Amino acid sequence: MTKAVQKITLSPSRDIPFNKLVLSQSNVRRVKAGVSIEQLAESIAQRTLLQSLSVRAVVDADGNETGMFEVPAGGRRYRALELLVKQKRMSKTQAVPCVVREGGIAEDDSVAENDERVGLHPLDQFRAFQTLRDLGMSEEDIAARHFVNPAIVKQRLRLASVSPKLHDVYAEDSMTLEQLMAFSVTADHARQDQVWENVSRSGYDEPYQIRRMLTENTVRASDRRAQFVGLDAYQRAGGGVLRDLFEHDDGGWLQDVALLDRLVTEKLKAEAETIAAEGWMWISVAVEFSYGHTQGLREIEGKPVDLSPEEQATIDALNAEQAKLETDYQDADELPDEIDQRLGEIESALAAFEDRPMLYEPTEIARAGVFISIDSEGRLSVDRGYVRPEDEMQETDPDVGRDADVSSSEGQEPSTSAQRTIIAVAGDTADAQEDDEDATRPLPDRLITELTAHRTLALRDALAENPAVAFQAVLHNFVLTAFYRVASSESCLEISLRTPNFPAQAPGLRESVSAKAVEARHEAWKARLPKSENDLWDALTALDGGAQASLFTHCASFAVNAVYEPANRYNQGRVSAHGVRTRLDQADVLARAVGFDMVQAGWRPTVDNYLGRVTKPRIMEAVREAKGESSAQLIDHLKKADMAKEAERLLDGSGWLPEPLRLIDPGLAPAEQEGEVGSLPEFLADEEAQENGGDEDPQQLDAAE
Repeated sequence: MTKAVQKITLSPSRDIPFNKLVLSQSNVRRVKAGVSIEQLAESIAQRTLLQSLSVRAVVDADGNETGMFEVPAGGRRYRALELLVKQKRMSKTQAVPCVVREGGIAEDDSVAENDERVGLHPLDQFRAFQTLRDLGMSEEDIAARHFVNPAIVKQRLRLASVSPKLHDVYAEDSMTLEQLMAFSVTADHARQDQVWENVSRSGYDEPYQIRRMLTENTVRASDRRAQFVGLDAYQRAGGGVLRDLFEHDDGGWLQDVALLDRLVTEKLKAEAETIAAEGWMWISVAVEFSYGHTQGLREIEGKPVDLSPEEQATIDALNAEQAKLETDYQDADELPDEIDQRLGEIESALAAFEDRPMLYEPTEIARAGVFISIDSEGRLSVDRGYVRPEDEMQETDPDVGRDADVSSSEGQEPSTSAQRTIIAVAGDTADAQEDDEDATRPLPDRLITELTAHRTLALRDALAENPAVAFQAVLHNFVLTAFYRVASSESCLEISLRTPNFPAQAPGLRESVSAKAVEARHEAWKARLPKSENDLWDALTALDGGAQASLFTHCASFAVNAVYEPANRYNQGRVSAHGVRTRLDQADVLARAVGFDMVQAGWRPTVDNYLGRVTKPRIMEAVREAKGESSAQLIDHLKKADMAKEAERLLDGSGWLPEPLRLIDPGLAPAEQEGEVGSLPEFLADEEAQENGGDEDPQQLDAAE
């Protein structure tokens, strides 16, 4: 006989006046958590009570009901109603919906009600906020009604706007909330889906990696171009900006790079046209000029514009105020914030007076030119007064100024009549064909040249800091020439003091630590030396031995040439594999003597200066040498562009250097027979092949790599 299924009976519900309810001691909630009583009271006031109270009748000693009811489950709702009564916003006799429980254990009911409560999945909340906004509620209204900050509402609405496909992945717990946040940096659903497909398959799925992939074709708002144009101007022109609502994004990312470059070009041209009215013969414009761009040009002397009486009075007042503040607080352990701020303002104001416009002779202006660029802070940089050698003897009319030829150099050859205007946009190092990435080949000539240019500049700086070594290096060069007939082109110290040019400009060379140190030292000496060369001998005689030695080493450092220069049809008469190797060997000797290395000089491998320029096996080799096989395996499945970017992160701070930048241990070098070339380093392995008839263009070899 089939047993009948026992039907359950639900507890009855009834409306009970609030003043007939009391909080039960059986309620297990003791710790405050979540929404406050005040917020819950506001919610009830806005929406009324959305959930009934669970109550039990209070009985006397004989078990008879007293007409009062205690609340073992729903204590927070009871306290919120109690607060509304105290605030006179609800009558104490207001009927409250209640479920009347009989039997069982009150504490068990209280535990069950809290344990069985399931909060919204975050995705449900994101979508709910989106629905509320679609129904007409503003972000501020949503924040006020749900007791959160408006910024949080913006974040949740941003998460709700992520691709529905990624929402499904997140709902299945196949994606973390941090990853979903990273995807919200862009509104492009197709791009989001594409990136997720890539990172989920490769394991390259850290939030920072996702953000980087989503913004790889954008420009940081901190970029000098963006700062120069200004975000407002860029956005008024229709440019979009990606913003990250979950991490500090330093102003975001500018999406339309072509628009940004056009705005930069237009603004630079406008500045150039204004300066052209001063009568300069030529104006050269670039976002950033290469290191040494003024080499070979004569800088004309100018005279600062005289201070007006008002300006001089202002300077005197600022100096007096500065002196008084420094005297008043000379014994203070720490300056008050307002005093420290004021001293900074005074220093800035005085510095502005020192940076005064210069006046030049009209005849000099008519044969000289100006360099216009953008400095690292995004400010306009105007460098006036440079004369090219071919313009030195040109007849000029001091009463007639010349309009500068300001034009874009993109796709154009240099003009023979005027310095061309250069709008420099960093080139995109195109990935080599995947089919060419399977073999470890010698490094490209151009890359070696760029790397050794960095090394040459750093070695100059290091040599300038070592007077004794500099004297010995010069003596060594003299002895080589006088007794051993070593050609000057085979020495790393070109003692004629002919400062060699760098045949290829390495990325970041001009703003490297070494370049800035060399330039600062040069400017300091320039300020100490007399204006006329007729007074130079007496001025040098007046220097003490230490100052003379310091100046000597500074000048000697400019002759350092440790640049790899590949042999081709243009230089076969003066460059040989033996000569290049001899130069580099002597550079190693000099580097060991001054005790320097490229890591201390500030060089580190990046996508631009190395990793994006070599094959995948080279990238793997670098990571393997620096971080071990386990780190190399983390990136071996990536495409070259992603591999190079991730390798840059892995190698940061490791001190790893490519072979052309390493200081070779002489004890490990193979013995060589007199008169023989001997074995060459791997990165020069194909040098002899090029010397014996190869006319390949270094840039073509670089592209093939």
